[in-house]
Amino acid sequence: MPDKVSRIEAKCLEKGLKMTGQRRVIARVLSDSQDHPDVELLYTRAAAVDDRISIATVYRTLKLFEEAGITQKHDFGDGRARYEEASMEHHDHLIDVKTGKIIEFSNDAIEALQKEIAQKLGYRLVDHRLELYAVPLDK
Repeated sequence: MPDKVSRIEAKCLEKGLKMTGQRRVIARVLSDSQDHPDVELLYTRAAAVDDRISIATVYRTLKLFEEAGITQKHDFGDGRARYEEASMEHHDHLIDVKTGKIIEFSNDAIEALQKEIAQKLGYRLVDHRLELYAVPLDK
């Protein structure tokens, strides 16, 4: 792996987390992910870089990153926890139930509607997660 510090590694350093060589590899692998990998996939990718990394190390590292607010864990209903870098920019997810593909999206109208619903019910929205489960349109 290159010597460049990954986004997740930089966040870890900012929060004062001790960064072992194996944690750095896991941070870089997750930073480079274009998908929402589960533990097994992260382990496979990290072990390809450093074969001394165990799946237990991946579990412990992800728990540490999540507790520090650096990563987010998702349950998209397939029985596997999925991970992504915690983002300052809110986004929602559409999950293709046939392929498992996860698509990130943002929609201002949906965001406004959620706030409006909370207000009408007497609340101020402080957080939410929206997951849409879908199948492709027949063409």
